[in-house]
Amino acid sequence: MMSRQMSQEQVSPGQPGGSMMPMASSPLDRISALENIEKDIATVLQSGGQALTELSKDKPMNKQVEQHVNQFLKTLQNVETELSKQINYLTQVSTGQAHEGSSYNAQKTLQMAMHRMDHAKTRVLELDHSKTKHMHTLHQHSALKQQGQQQ
Repeated sequence: MMSRQMSQEQVSPGQPGGSMMPMASSPLDRISALENIEKDIATVLQSGGQALTELSKDKPMNKQVEQHVNQFLKTLQNVETELSKQINYLTQVSTGQAHEGSSYNAQKTLQMAMHRMDHAKTRVLELDHSKTKHMHTLHQHSALKQQGQQQ
């Protein structure tokens, strides 16, 4: 667990790069990534509000407006990127593609195996019934033949 924590890069929300984190594999990591996206969305709203507040002043300071707008754009870009990763993950899981952490593919494989097993059982029962019928007919034919020889 220690090595996984060390391998993940986390940048605090609000900094350029926002909540950049490798695509998490466990549900808790994905929830954490979504929480970081949520924090970045709050930062986007705050930066946008600060830029508008500065612009609404009688004498807005262009440098501050520019800083707020740049922060807004960088964080918004990060939100888009991270949300796209989450959407791609959900798309993979919902379409049944093999994906780490998803049991859909294994469930589908098991379901198909059970269906094949049921079909094989049905076929074996049909063959057993056919064999029994054939053996009964053969036994009757043999009995009739023996009766014919005795007379």
